[in-house]
Amino acid sequence: MKKWISEERFLHALNYCMLLPGPEAQQLATYIGWLMHRTLGGLMAGVLFVLPGFASILALSIIYTSYGDSSIVQALLFGLKPAVMAIVIEAVLRIGKRVLKNQTMIALAIASFIAIFFFDIPFPILIITAGLIGLVGSKVAPQQFNVIKGHGKVSDNGQPSRLPARIDHDHYESNALFRPTLLRSLNILAVCLTLWFAPFVAIWLLLGIHSVYFQEAAFFSKAAVVTFGGAYSVLAYIAQQAVEKYAWLRPGEMLDGLGMAETTPGPLIMVVQFVGFLGAYRNPEPFSPLVGGIVGSVLTTWVTFVPCFLWVFLGAPYVEQLRGNKRLNSALSAITAAVVGVVLNLAVWFSLHTLFGKVTTINTFGLRLQIPDLASADLAACSIAVLACFLTFYLKKGLFITLGISALAGATLYLLR
Repeated sequence: MKKWISEERFLHALNYCMLLPGPEAQQLATYIGWLMHRTLGGLMAGVLFVLPGFASILALSIIYTSYGDSSIVQALLFGLKPAVMAIVIEAVLRIGKRVLKNQTMIALAIASFIAIFFFDIPFPILIITAGLIGLVGSKVAPQQFNVIKGHGKVSDNGQPSRLPARIDHDHYESNALFRPTLLRSLNILAVCLTLWFAPFVAIWLLLGIHSVYFQEAAFFSKAAVVTFGGAYSVLAYIAQQAVEKYAWLRPGEMLDGLGMAETTPGPLIMVVQFVGFLGAYRNPEPFSPLVGGIVGSVLTTWVTFVPCFLWVFLGAPYVEQLRGNKRLNSALSAITAAVVGVVLNLAVWFSLHTLFGKVTTINTFGLRLQIPDLASADLAACSIAVLACFLTFYLKKGLFITLGISALAGATLYLLR
């Protein structure tokens, strides 16, 4: 519609952003802004892409902690949780269709699910292992691993379609302003790394490394480095750590946060802002709970998205030259297959904690078993889950219609009972 860049140029940028850790939607916006107006354009596009979602989640987080116990808020959230469960299941199927093209990819997805669900293997280890398997596989059996193809439409004559645009497919090669230089790379590294790690130094000097603010900065910085495969892939890792290790929030509250992120503008990864808010709200020292929550919210958002600008500004000129590299494509294919297993783990985890009031975790013989108490099954939540799945998979309704109908049904059932 805007005709800022050609379709080929857009698809080229999309494929590049898929190679990077972090939320690809925000990185794609940053990349297009950078392509059109260099660093200033990338900054404006990336920041404005996140800002509306940040403001929305911050407002909802304050309302949640202030009025979360009210019947109206609980009623609305009651219907969102089963709907989110259906959406996550749909994400598993959508990603699976894209990459599970042969038995090797299916085996990687199954192995990834078993590793994280039953053996509690950390998400970063899964991603690194999958990438190494893909690199080795590109040499041993390239036809089994090189399964992710380029995106794009073709015209009736079989050639890629072209649209008149301000920046066409050959713009990068003809514009010297975009060519990488060592000095430019060093400048970007110095500025972005300073911005990224400045909060660590400030918190360390003022509050110490044992404060919740330092823990959140460290944890979400690590998450920003390993979030290959989109938001759904890293949510399982974040939920697992935030709920079970740090106890910043409860399983049901993680579902509430995901529902907020699904129904507000901005990328789904903004759910990390809600996690950061609750973690600091409940451990606010030396601030008040509200001020602590706001500080945690801002800090979490900062360390999540500053790395995105680093990856785009630093890597775009270099990684552009690697497009079509089959080894890189094989590594990405293997990582995406592993992500399918990770997202399936997320779907199972959310389903257990949505449909059952009590889930017992048992660690035995190196295995982690999550066993629901069948007597604690929530029939109302099960009914809404069936409704959400019916809307999503049978009627093919969109995200907002599914969430809206589910929230209304949930509110009605909650208030009636």
